[in-house]
Amino acid sequence: MPAPGRRDVPTKLPAQLLLLLPLLLLLGSPRCVGAGVGAPAELRVRVRLPDGQVTKESLQADSDADSISLELRKPDGTLVSFTADFKKDVKIFRALILGELEKGQSQFQALCFVTRLHHNEIIPSEAMAKLRQKNPRAVRQAEEMRGLEQLHMDIAVNFSQGGLLSPHLHNVCAEAADAIYTRQEDVRFWLEQGVDSSVFEALPKASEQMELPRCRLVGDRGKSCTCRYGLSLAWYPCMLKYCHSRERPTPYKCGIRSCQKNYNFDFYVPQRQLCLWDEDP
Repeated sequence: MPAPGRRDVPTKLPAQLLLLLPLLLLLGSPRCVGAGVGAPAELRVRVRLPDGQVTKESLQADSDADSISLELRKPDGTLVSFTADFKKDVKIFRALILGELEKGQSQFQALCFVTRLHHNEIIPSEAMAKLRQKNPRAVRQAEEMRGLEQLHMDIAVNFSQGGLLSPHLHNVCAEAADAIYTRQEDVRFWLEQGVDSSVFEALPKASEQMELPRCRLVGDRGKSCTCRYGLSLAWYPCMLKYCHSRERPTPYKCGIRSCQKNYNFDFYVPQRQLCLWDEDP
């Protein structure tokens, strides 16, 4: 297996993932385009990114698998996806980053970051599956801005064993097979839950990584460094809303609250060449 943090980059982009379908605000019976019995519920919304630009975001909920996925394309062409696996307490972030050929970069580079899922971070899959679109042309903007989360990814995930951590990992991270990262603190939790240790591989020791400079400060593209990749979930249903009525003795679900969340992932790369986007402070 190639060294963690490095992979042979394919020469072709994968077929573009189809944008999914409509959403929101009131909870009702599922309304899914082309969904049959047992098929995941798919929704599509227009969302405003932190820089003010508007893009389409697709959401998919599979109540049988107890999972949610989200996907959006940034203005620079980067495809960002997020998967929440409630059964395994796992969330997976993936970025397919378009390269700049004039800088000698490959056509695209893929990264996956895997962290522990806390169930209060996003609404349950069965609730997501019931969301329906009220105004397809509306541009959604998050009601709550959740703080930036800084994560130091100091463990590599063995792609060949990744299904033991989450059955979604093989599909989501296929293009990033040798660039899948997680954290020691999350690994400890999963090991306690019975996940096999063969899923995880050591990167250079944390003390060695701490001594490495940020890639943006390294001029030699062949030297190892600490890379930083930032991504944003611009809009996602993070909480259920409950309403009160004289006709009902108990509160009832009547909508969702939307959030925006930003992440910075720091991780080891054996060559500066694998982190050419990390140029700005």
